[in-house]
Amino acid sequence: MKAPLSLRFAARELRSGVKGFRIFLACLAIGVAAIAAAGSTGEAFRRGLSSEARDILGGDLAVNADRTFTPQERRAFEALGKVSYAAGANVMAQAPSGLRRLAELRGVDGLYPLAGTLELTGPDGKPMTLAKVVAPQGGLPGAAVEQAMLDRLHMRLGDSFLAGDQRLVATAVLGSEPDRLSRGFQLGLRVLTSLKAMDDSGLLASGLRIGTTARIALPPGQDPRPVREALRRRFGRDGLRVRDRYDASPGVRVLIDRLEYFLSFIGLSSLLAGGLGVSGAVGAYLEAKKPAIAALKALGADGALIRNVYLIQIAFLAGLGIAIGLAIGAAAPFLLAAIAGNQLPIPALFAVYPAPLLRAAAFGALSAGAFSLIPLAKARATPPAALFRQDLTGRLGLGPELIGALLCAAGLASVAIATAPSVPMAAIMILGVAVAFGLLWLLGRAGVWAAGRVRRLTRGSARLGLANLAGPHSAARTAAPSVGLGVALLAAVVLIQSALLAQVRDVAPKTAPAVVFTEIPADRTAAFDAIVAQAIGPLSPKVYLRMPMFTGRITALNGRPLDRDRIDPSQRWAFDNDITMSAATAEPANAGKAQGRWWNGAYAGPPLVAIGEDMAKAGHLKLGDHMTLLMLGRQIEARIAVERPVDIGGFGPGFQVILDQQALDGAALRQVAIAKTDQMGETRLTASLARDFPEVNVISVREQLQEAAALFDKLALAVRAAAGVAALAGVLVLAGAIAAGARSRAREAALLKVLGASHGQVLGAYAIEYGAVGLIAGGAGVLLGATAAWPVVVGVFQARWSVDWGGVFALVLGAMLLAGAGGLAAAAQALAKHPAPVLRAD
Repeated sequence: MKAPLSLRFAARELRSGVKGFRIFLACLAIGVAAIAAAGSTGEAFRRGLSSEARDILGGDLAVNADRTFTPQERRAFEALGKVSYAAGANVMAQAPSGLRRLAELRGVDGLYPLAGTLELTGPDGKPMTLAKVVAPQGGLPGAAVEQAMLDRLHMRLGDSFLAGDQRLVATAVLGSEPDRLSRGFQLGLRVLTSLKAMDDSGLLASGLRIGTTARIALPPGQDPRPVREALRRRFGRDGLRVRDRYDASPGVRVLIDRLEYFLSFIGLSSLLAGGLGVSGAVGAYLEAKKPAIAALKALGADGALIRNVYLIQIAFLAGLGIAIGLAIGAAAPFLLAAIAGNQLPIPALFAVYPAPLLRAAAFGALSAGAFSLIPLAKARATPPAALFRQDLTGRLGLGPELIGALLCAAGLASVAIATAPSVPMAAIMILGVAVAFGLLWLLGRAGVWAAGRVRRLTRGSARLGLANLAGPHSAARTAAPSVGLGVALLAAVVLIQSALLAQVRDVAPKTAPAVVFTEIPADRTAAFDAIVAQAIGPLSPKVYLRMPMFTGRITALNGRPLDRDRIDPSQRWAFDNDITMSAATAEPANAGKAQGRWWNGAYAGPPLVAIGEDMAKAGHLKLGDHMTLLMLGRQIEARIAVERPVDIGGFGPGFQVILDQQALDGAALRQVAIAKTDQMGETRLTASLARDFPEVNVISVREQLQEAAALFDKLALAVRAAAGVAALAGVLVLAGAIAAGARSRAREAALLKVLGASHGQVLGAYAIEYGAVGLIAGGAGVLLGATAAWPVVVGVFQARWSVDWGGVFALVLGAMLLAGAGGLAAAAQALAKHPAPVLRAD
């Protein structure tokens, strides 16, 4: 049985190779590779978290509290299986040299860890057991400390140091802890000792804010989820928080989802930016096939046969480009593993995962269909006479190709939305890309129109270049949208990064406190203030603020139990967990512009509360509503008297909930304070507090900002490299536009040479034409990138908008120079051919 005629014709033409489809293959492969790499890497991290979930949590269940567990709670835990207890507190660690740093002191029992491996290294570089590490040394409890603590405090193993009021001996270097990822972000240096040492020191009964954890190992085969729900029902109202191994690190999982989608979105944008390259490559290929198409039509071939012959070729080559992209994307996670080694902060299970590869293949196939069917429809609709006249401009009517292109475009958007972690976010991003493409296309057309008007005012090379720019085959029509989209993505990343770095390096040090103090005793606040004043100078609301701090939980709104489904997910954290709260006798300093009226020091009535605007919006609350708070072992129903903006990073009360002081009359509340000072003042203050207030924790915001800046630099480099993929797609489209017009450009150059034009004039004309395309695309891309970056910086990160003008100028100049270099390359290629053969060929 013979193969269909269209298949035989297609196979015959494919034997000549893929010379006309190199740009087509490259554009598809790059976009598919970016999407496949993002999906495969995200899946590797998710599988790693799932496979090590029990180790990350430290057991099958983890129960957390901000107090010690009661005997009843302990009996309930121990009835379920093997239980390991731990307690943690933030304390100041002081070395023999007098240097002090905030530390996260954790005490664990002899059963720790129930799951996973604890890495402890002794002075000889050999592993040590936990029992040997915490064993007393010279009458002092032993402790493992991380290497960063030894470096920052200039200590060595064997030295003794203070952790709060407890003196410990550093006996080992603390490496990885199996449950560290599940504990979330920590400010202090890590110190691990025995639970008995913490208990003996009085830290657990001192009134300091502590966190205790019970990790439970269930019998083999038992599902932890029903056990978790039973514990929540029984102890949830007592302030206990219960998680199981299926929810070991929810914050990290959400971060992976968001990052994967962002990188996949960049890959999808690369496919869309390369879509014009796909369309241009197909159009150029069909242009070269004019004689064959004309002959087939003259011999009686119908439009369906023409369509099928070239549709088969396009489908085959699209499959090849997708396969290349999938191979690169599947290998990318293994390359990451080889480069990063054991330095990855999240466990990963690298393998070839079909689901993300299938999703990337679907994106590639739909993109190829959406952008290649239109030029195919034009070729099919062109009559034979027009083909023989070298005219491939058939009228595009409603037909199977156009319907197929529209269906592919709709499928592309549908798959992007269906696979996104947030449907609204996906819809906004897709709409933004579509609008950007439309605006860039319009700007390209506007550039063509403007060039046609301006060329009349110029002479020589400039006139020739602008005439080409205004012509029917102008690169402003084809390449400007794709190059502009690539520049827009890069500009958005650069501007977001620069604004956040400026916030961390410049704005935050001016507006945020330099030092934060916690655990200030309520009965010694006057003495504490005196020491601060002695170190940094006279105290005023501009440089110093102190308020009480305690933890509590919102349990009801307007007399009804809390319905979490009605809470905005972005602010649900404030209703799902215990949060820090404060109290005030009157409006605190730097409280921000508020709605409602603050109470004064003489107020004596039902409890009043001031809440943050974001919390009010999330909970659909307004002035006069009531909220029930569980705090200090009792429930208080308070009326909302004030709504205020809360600037977490500013120099003001960063509490979402502030009660009137008389509602907590009689409670001895520990205090928190913030201060502004220079580096020398911070050093003096830290030394003074070490002598008189060793229990007070001192957090250097300056150090945290420096570490945040370093982290932003690392992340920005990776994200900027990913965004560069979209820019590369735009460059490929530009190269495709140059290649597609190579024949007409060679004829044009030959005519100019015959008419007496010099090489310099021809080169200048091409450089002006393509440089103008780069300038249009670069300038428009930067404006669109800034439009996308502004709401992210101001709305999402709530940072101050600032522009990196150097980066903006570099992007526009780079786009112009790159496009101009492409024009020079095209001119050099055209000038290399002798005029006679070129003109005889036509």
